[in-house]
Amino acid sequence: MIRSAVQADGMSLTALSIQVWLHAYATEGVSDDLAREVLSTFTPEYFREIIADPDYRLFVEVDGENLRGYILLGLDSPCEEKNYGGVEVDTLYVQEHFHGRGIGRALLDHARGSAGDRLWLTAWAGNIQALGFYRAYGFTDIGTAWHEFEDQKYENRILAYQAK
Repeated sequence: MIRSAVQADGMSLTALSIQVWLHAYATEGVSDDLAREVLSTFTPEYFREIIADPDYRLFVEVDGENLRGYILLGLDSPCEEKNYGGVEVDTLYVQEHFHGRGIGRALLDHARGSAGDRLWLTAWAGNIQALGFYRAYGFTDIGTAWHEFEDQKYENRILAYQAK
C-alpha cells in the first residue's frame, strides 16, 4: 500500500535510507567520509522537516507496519542544469529484499498521479541497477551533474521523464 508519510515514519525512513544508501554507494566498504555523509543526511529530524515542508511530497510503500520503500518529490526544484522544469524525484529507495516486486514502479506511478508526468532526477553514474531501472521506466539521460562532499566529486546522470 502506498500512502503519504507521517511523522511516526521518521525512524523507519531513517533506517531504510541508511541501509539502501550504503548498499548503493559503499561498494568498496564503509569509509569515514561515507559514514559521515549518510549519518548526517538521513536523520529522524531530516524526515520530520521534509514531511512538514509543503515543497515536498513523501510517499511510502508499506506492508502493514513495515516500510519497504519510499519516494520523495521536490515540488519546487526545477532542473536548472538543462532548463527542464518539472518535479524532482529527490529520492526513490526500495529495500533490496523487495527489488523486482514492482514497488519502485508503483511509487513512480503514484508520484506521476500526484505531481504530473514531467519528472527528473539525478542518479550516481556508478549505480548501474538504478540507471537501468529508470531507463526501463522511460527516463532519458539528459546530462551530467556532480555530487560533492568532503573533497570528493561523484558523477551523477540527469534523467528526465515526460509522458508521451
